[in-house]
Amino acid sequence: MRVLLIGANGYIGRFVADRLLADPAVQLTALGRGDDADVRFDLATGSPGALTRFLDAVHPGVVVNCAGTTRGGARELTRHNTVAVATVCEALRRSGCGARLVQIGCGSEYGPSQPGSSTAEDAVPRPGGPYGVSKLAATELVLGSGLDAVVLRVFSPVGPGTPAGSPLGRLAEAMRRAMQSGDSELKLGGLGAQRDFVDVRDVARAVHAASLSAAQGVINIGSGRAVRLRDAAGILARVAGYGGALNELDTPPVPHPPHVPHLAHTPHPTTPIRTTIGHPRPDPDHHTTTPVAFPYPDGCGSWQQADVRTARDRLGWRPRINLEESLADIWMEAACRI
Repeated sequence: MRVLLIGANGYIGRFVADRLLADPAVQLTALGRGDDADVRFDLATGSPGALTRFLDAVHPGVVVNCAGTTRGGARELTRHNTVAVATVCEALRRSGCGARLVQIGCGSEYGPSQPGSSTAEDAVPRPGGPYGVSKLAATELVLGSGLDAVVLRVFSPVGPGTPAGSPLGRLAEAMRRAMQSGDSELKLGGLGAQRDFVDVRDVARAVHAASLSAAQGVINIGSGRAVRLRDAAGILARVAGYGGALNELDTPPVPHPPHVPHLAHTPHPTTPIRTTIGHPRPDPDHHTTTPVAFPYPDGCGSWQQADVRTARDRLGWRPRINLEESLADIWMEAACRI
């Protein structure tokens, strides 16, 4: 099976590439903007005609699109998340390769949901921000393209390679700095949101399974369990061996793990580290950052949990890696930064 992977140098794309390369039946070609791609091509600016000519030359059986961006204004998000997908769909329609398309969507397309509920694929999408809107528009383009296509709506991917600017990446970096400086207290903001975390390696397994299947439409990829960021912080402290207190700003403190002797007896005299776990919002009067109500930057409010029965039934997929292992890998990378 010849697979064309778009966005192989991205967070999810790197693990998808590793998973596909491990399959001896797959011949992988990577297309992207980086120098390490087999073929350099920018979906946001390249023409469908140019991509069509490449598809006709390579003749893949499957095209996996992991390209996109989570940052930037509405114009940039639209260009990289929506226009780019329109280019892929149009090129596939023009090409004679007849390739199947596996598109990486996201849970942000659904927007906020009722606390305690599980979001299934038939839920009406109501994205709460420009990122979710741009990804939902891409999904609609894929579903309306007439192609043999499936969209995997990935909820909150975690694990090795988690971007340092993401909520859990920020948390790990704050904890690393606290341990490095000997602070016995870490003050955190924005830990109330609950998210469905799924390991990025499990996401790669789902992409592999979708490439081999005949499933079409939308399929949720998540753990099926919402976890409060406050609880994720406690797990991270335990795997990191941080013995200080984790105090949430303006809320009761989070119970901290048992004391680690070499940290507990050396309280640091400086002000405890204070951080907000989402994208900070600037205060124009003081030029500092202040916590926001829902700083998790996906527009999904306080709760999100996936219904993953469709992935089980149609892909034979279940998540295998638990959150503690994912957080341990995040911490390992953060601890190695100097």
